[in-house]
Amino acid sequence: MRDVIPPETARTLPGLFAKRMRRSERKVAYRQFDPAKGDWVAYTWRAMGARAAAMQAALRREGLAPGDRVALLRRNSVEWVQFDQAALGLGLVDVPLYVEDRPDNMAWILCNAGAKIVLVGDAEHVERLGRVRRQLGFLQRIVAVEPLPESLREDPLVTDLDHWLQPGDADADAFAVEADDPEALATIVYTSGTTGRPKGVMLSHRNILWNAWAGQEAIHVYPTDVLLSFLPLSHTLERTVGYYLAMMCGCEVAYNRSIPLLAEDLAIIRPTVLICVPRIFEKVHARLQAQLEEKPAFARRLFERAVEMGWQRFLASQGRGDPPRQGWLWPLLDHAAGRKLRERLGGRLRFAISGGAPLPPEIARTFIGLGVIIAQGYGLTEASPVLTVNRLEDNVPESIGTPLRDVELRIGEQDELLARSPGVMQGYWQNPEATREMIDPEGWLHTGDCARIDDDGHVYITGRLKEILVLANGEKVPPADIEMAIQADPLFEQVMVVGDNRPWLSALVVIDRDRWQAEAEKLGFDRMMAETGLDPEACREKLLLERIAACMHAFPGYAEIRRLAVVDEPWTIDNGLLTPTMKLKRHRIEERYRDLIDRLYDIR
Repeated sequence: MRDVIPPETARTLPGLFAKRMRRSERKVAYRQFDPAKGDWVAYTWRAMGARAAAMQAALRREGLAPGDRVALLRRNSVEWVQFDQAALGLGLVDVPLYVEDRPDNMAWILCNAGAKIVLVGDAEHVERLGRVRRQLGFLQRIVAVEPLPESLREDPLVTDLDHWLQPGDADADAFAVEADDPEALATIVYTSGTTGRPKGVMLSHRNILWNAWAGQEAIHVYPTDVLLSFLPLSHTLERTVGYYLAMMCGCEVAYNRSIPLLAEDLAIIRPTVLICVPRIFEKVHARLQAQLEEKPAFARRLFERAVEMGWQRFLASQGRGDPPRQGWLWPLLDHAAGRKLRERLGGRLRFAISGGAPLPPEIARTFIGLGVIIAQGYGLTEASPVLTVNRLEDNVPESIGTPLRDVELRIGEQDELLARSPGVMQGYWQNPEATREMIDPEGWLHTGDCARIDDDGHVYITGRLKEILVLANGEKVPPADIEMAIQADPLFEQVMVVGDNRPWLSALVVIDRDRWQAEAEKLGFDRMMAETGLDPEACREKLLLERIAACMHAFPGYAEIRRLAVVDEPWTIDNGLLTPTMKLKRHRIEERYRDLIDRLYDIR
C-alpha cells in the first residue's frame, strides 16, 4: 500500500517533513553507521524531528532572518537532513557544497551566495576552509558535526554540534514550519561549472515538490522500500529523488559509509531502490568483463547466453518481442550469471534509476539481461532536475524515457531539446544575463543537449550542443558517445576525444596500468617492438588504437580515432580537471595538454 503526501498538503519542503514526521513518527526513517558504536543506528521520524528542532533553536540564536543563506559541507548523513529541514523550516535558503570540491571553489560559492553559517563534517573540513579563511569574512559560524579538538574551537568562528546545540531543545513537537510559501526560494544549487565559474540555480519549494511528486507518479515507491543513498546530496538528482521523493513516499533511506565500502553496504542494507550515475554500472561491468577474460571460453559463452536470453525475456515482458526459445534453460543460465550479480547488489533490488550522464546501451543490456532493472532518466539542475524517465512497464533503455507529467518538450534550432515544466528554476542567483540565455521569453529552458523524439514519445539524446566536434571536412561528431564506447573496455579508465577543426579525431587516455602490463605481456610487447622497429611509445599507441578500433564498430568511418596519447596523471577534482559531479572539464584538459595534442597532429 502506498502512503504519499501530495504537494498541496505539504506546501513546502519542511511542511513535507513535518507531515511525514507526524504520520509515521515511530517508523524508521534513516539508517547510518556509527563508527563509535561500530554498528548501524536507526532513526525514527520523530527522532529526526527532535534533532531538527534543536538545530532550529541554535539557528535562531545566531540571529538569522528568513532569506539568509546557510551552507552544507557534509557527506550524506542524518545530520545533513536535520540541518536542511531546520533551516528550511525557518525560511532560510540552503546552499549544498561538494565535500570533494577544491577549497578555492568552495570559497567562491560561499562568497557568491553570502552564506552566514556552514555545517561541515569534521576537523578536516574546518582546516580546508581555513586555507581560504581570508575570503570568508562574511561567515559568522562554522559548525562541525563531529567533535572538534579544543585547539580548533578556540577560533570564535568555529564550533561543533556538541557545543552549538542545547539538549533541552530536542523536542519534535517544537519543530517549526515558519515558511509556508511554496514559491519561496528554498535552495541555491551551484552547477558543476565545466567552463567558467559555477552558476547558482535558484529552486523554490514548489519546483522540488512538484518534481518529486511527478517522479513518484512515473515510478511507484512504497513505504516498504529501502533506498541506499551514495550519490552526494549536493547532486540534485539524489536530493530530489533519493531524499525528498523518499520522504514523500515514506520509505527508508540508509546512508552509504563511503564509495570504497559500497559493495559491503549493498550486502548489509539490501536495498530495493538505487539512484545511480552510469559510472557505477560502468565500473561493475568492467570488473565483470575482466573476470570473464580469465575464464574458459565455455564460461564466457554461458554468460553471453544468459544476457541474450534475459534480454529477450525483458523485451517480451515489455511487449516488444516474443519469449525466447528454449526458455527451459533460463533457470540454469540465471543461476550461473544473473543471480550472482543480483546478490552483489543485495539480492532484492526492484529497480535502479540512472541519470546524470548517458548510460551505454551495451551496459544497460547486460544488467537488464541479468535481471537488474535500470530505468534511465534525464534532467538538469535547472529543472529540479528530472524531465523524463523510462517507466518500468515502458522501458526503452537506449532512450531517456518519456516526459514526466506536466513537462512540455520540443526540438528547437540545431535539434536542441527545449523544456517547460513546473520544475524550471527561478533563475541563476545574481546573474540575470545567464538566466536570459538559459530561459527564453516564452519560458522554454534551453538544455544544450541535442535530441530527437519518437512518435511514441520516447526521447533520445543525440549529442551535446556545445561539445559537438566539427572536423575540418565539416563532419560533426559527439565526443561523449565515442568516449562512452571506448570506456566499455576496462583497459581505459578515462578518455577524452579531441579533433575540433582538425583533420581527424584523436584521444587522450588514462589507462589501467596493471591491466596494461598484463596485456603487454600477453601480446609479446617486446617482440612486437623488435619486429616493427617502433619505439615503446609508438608501439603502445599502435596496440591501444587497435583496442579502441574494436570498440568503434557502431560509428561511421570519419569517427575513427587515428592517434592517441597516454596521460600519466588521472583527471580528478583536486587537479581541477573534473567537476564535482565527475564530468570532464574539456577546456581545461585541452589547455593543460595543448602541446601534447598539437604533437598528435604534427603541428610544430
